[in-house]
Amino acid sequence: MSAPPLCVVVGYGPGVGAAVAQRFAAGGFEVVGLARDPSRHAALAGPGISLRGADAADPQALAAALPAETAVLVYNAYRASFTMPGPSALVPAELQADFAVNVAGALIAAQAVLPGMRAAGRGSILFTGGGLALDPIEWLPAASLAIGKAGLRSLAMTLHAELAPAGIHAGTVTIAGTVAPGTPFAPERVASAFWDLHADPPGAFRSELIFRGS
Repeated sequence: MSAPPLCVVVGYGPGVGAAVAQRFAAGGFEVVGLARDPSRHAALAGPGISLRGADAADPQALAAALPAETAVLVYNAYRASFTMPGPSALVPAELQADFAVNVAGALIAAQAVLPGMRAAGRGSILFTGGGLALDPIEWLPAASLAIGKAGLRSLAMTLHAELAPAGIHAGTVTIAGTVAPGTPFAPERVASAFWDLHADPPGAFRSELIFRGS
């Protein structure tokens, strides 16, 4: 009997990370969740899910933690500096540190798993996007996060254009709302959107699924 396909969730924790891991485990995947401190989230790991340590802000550690046989990569890590009253008060060093996780980390993770996906001729690289990429003035104190999510969206779309002809699906689930249990943006509902995007058949890959809670 062959081993189940492997899904890796970078940025595992309460909310979207754990819910996505559970959804893919229910779909027959072996799931590895990567977190800076996996011991904090041990209670969230269910059947088919194991946790490992990796910091998305550390390029070498992140790349080394990603198995070559990854079939689905979900990049859910982010860093956010909230500055009052708005973007004119952003500290450049903080913006750079946020961007290193929000966009550069996503690129590093994708580059780490791509050789295996190219060899297999298939795979999914999915990113957790945000509504601030669509409307960056919705919350001005989150300007750094908005810049990061816009960059992540651009990365997803350009990767999609490059990789789709090779049978590799790159895309973003852009969450246009605040994730919270018991709401239309409940983590398990968002996780279903990730599964739906992953399940797109070859030739009909979408670069983006905008989740609006319905």
